[in-house]
Amino acid sequence: METHFESNPLIDRLPAHLKQFIKPQNYEDYTPINQAVWRYVMRKNVDYLSKVAHDSYLEGLQKTGIDIDSIPSMYGMNRILKEIGWAAVAVDGFIPPNAFMEFQAYNVLVIACDIRQLEHIEYTPAPDIIHEGAGHAPIIANPEYAEYLRRFGEIGCKAISSARDYELYEAIRLLSILKEAEDTPQEEIEKAEAQVDFLQNNMGELSEMSRIRNLHWWTVEYGLIGTIDNPKIYGAGLLSSIGESAWCMTDHVKKLPYDIKAADVSFDITKPQPQLFVTPDFAHLSMVLEEFANKMALRTGGLSGIRKLIASKALGTIELSTGLQVSGVFSNVIEQEGKPIYVQTIGKTALSYREKELVGHGTAYHAEGFGSPIGKLKGINLAIEDMSPRDLSAYAIYEGEQVTLEFEGDIKVSGEIITGTRNIQGKILLIKFKNCIVTHGDTILFQPEWGIYDMAVGKEVISAFSGPADVTSFDMINHVPSSQTIKQKKSPEREELERLYKNVRNIRENRAAEITLKEAFAAVSSAHPNDWLLSLEILELAHKTQQHDFIEKVQNHLEKVKINRPEIAHLITNGLELISPVMA
Repeated sequence: METHFESNPLIDRLPAHLKQFIKPQNYEDYTPINQAVWRYVMRKNVDYLSKVAHDSYLEGLQKTGIDIDSIPSMYGMNRILKEIGWAAVAVDGFIPPNAFMEFQAYNVLVIACDIRQLEHIEYTPAPDIIHEGAGHAPIIANPEYAEYLRRFGEIGCKAISSARDYELYEAIRLLSILKEAEDTPQEEIEKAEAQVDFLQNNMGELSEMSRIRNLHWWTVEYGLIGTIDNPKIYGAGLLSSIGESAWCMTDHVKKLPYDIKAADVSFDITKPQPQLFVTPDFAHLSMVLEEFANKMALRTGGLSGIRKLIASKALGTIELSTGLQVSGVFSNVIEQEGKPIYVQTIGKTALSYREKELVGHGTAYHAEGFGSPIGKLKGINLAIEDMSPRDLSAYAIYEGEQVTLEFEGDIKVSGEIITGTRNIQGKILLIKFKNCIVTHGDTILFQPEWGIYDMAVGKEVISAFSGPADVTSFDMINHVPSSQTIKQKKSPEREELERLYKNVRNIRENRAAEITLKEAFAAVSSAHPNDWLLSLEILELAHKTQQHDFIEKVQNHLEKVKINRPEIAHLITNGLELISPVMA
């Protein structure tokens, strides 16, 4: 896959189904205005966050090579992230939650490499390089937090989604794109907002993925650390938002102690958060995560785990007590007294052991689905998996024998045993039959005309999780998002403004400039009277060179802009404070 950054071993070992989301970071696409937006946000953030962010933030900026004056290149970030055992890849906006978390499990940070527009400089609902690069990257330089993030990804990518979760993902992705794009008709935004609002309020019982996404939101994205009375910021959403990072510290936002109950507190990505959760330390985050994981089907299995997979209508896996793993789309379960006694998949299915596909049991062989009894034989306390060779012989479970196995729950398997498949410890994983009929009461589950019958061996389902056991078993390179990010439009007016920004940047960096600072100001104030950020940059340079008459002229212009555009007056004031507290 083509990239514009140097790969490293962490990126190289990503499976193909994750690599499909990676896109090149075309650094030359960042405009001078984009660079100015990055610089303004970073200067404001570093100035403010040095007082309210966790100590790891400022330390992490240095360790991860995040430069305040320039948008980071993936090449530079990867070179430095490598030293702390992480890597970064560029993606296009929101990617599915399972994939996002699986990247984290591989110690790979996902970075949406687009950047917010000047009009959305305080906050954007779309993920961008300010949020990902300046928010997430610095904190992972803290080893304890980095391990939490990795572990979260490892557990989170196994969480089972509902069919509606993917609808919500697509709706949020579309809304974020429309809001960030220029000139989107208001009715389109309102329609997309209504759809997100409808889905958020009609999700039904929250799935595992919905609940663990809530935990992710209230920690990784919007987490506070310390005490309720004196919290510090560590969540990337707050670290990258110059508006919310200040708002969250006021009494308008309720502060709650972080615990597992946060999993049931949903969020609205389009609005400021009404409450935030405070963890006493990073170790507490891991404790809550493990508490949540202990309740997931990943660790509890059973009938409820199978039902979650059936409801998801997506590729998932169950693991039996023998270690045999069945991966496919689960369609049915027969139960008795709260326990599964028969399970069925439809379509392509694969059988694995310890995350490695069993030879001869891939999707080509099990192309039409797979079904098997689960549990013990009726009237026999000893499960098949626990039988010694002598026990197996005594019950006629032996190659070449015609046998009828009657399981608890009235499941019967009758046929001639061909052979068995064992694991390395000698436990039987599968028994292969010919001329086989499988029934549940009067219902036929398998008949001889269908060919060879492979019966899984296992007295219980110990785990159920999203995705396949062996990622190579299925063709998972099939993600086609319903919406693409929209690039900024180019107009003659915009291109002229970009040239002025570039010229001022060249002056600051002591490079050759086409016009002087005063000429640049004359051009922007006359031709682009609503622009405010370039005038701030010009004022900063004039202040450094102590051009007092010129300083007054630029300040007067900015005061007029504040009157004409009251909605951005506070941004200008914030910028003036960065240059000199006296000016503000």
